[in-house]
Amino acid sequence: MNLEKKIERLTLLLRIDGELDMHTAHTLRQAIDSEIEKRGIRTVILNLQDVQFVDSSGLGVILGRYKKLLPLGGKLKITNVPPHIYKIMELSGLPKIISFYQDEAHAYEEGRGA
Repeated sequence: MNLEKKIERLTLLLRIDGELDMHTAHTLRQAIDSEIEKRGIRTVILNLQDVQFVDSSGLGVILGRYKKLLPLGGKLKITNVPPHIYKIMELSGLPKIISFYQDEAHAYEEGRGA
């Protein structure tokens, strides 16, 4: 898994490339948690466009970061989800609690009050 990171104010954008599974989930967790702690990040946007596979460990990290941000007044947003990945997330119930967007621009707009 490769992570491309972009930080703008209190928003962390992560573009994930590869598989989000039991072998890589800890890398994503550390990347997000360290920015929350170091920079006070309050919004995390995960671009999953180039994710080929996700398992329960990957879903757990996403849900865990959502739960970590919630008491801080933060948000987790997910964009560019391939249909086969969205189906897995839908079965797990993530779209009921986490906001999904078609692309990064829409995720950023929602945070700016547009």
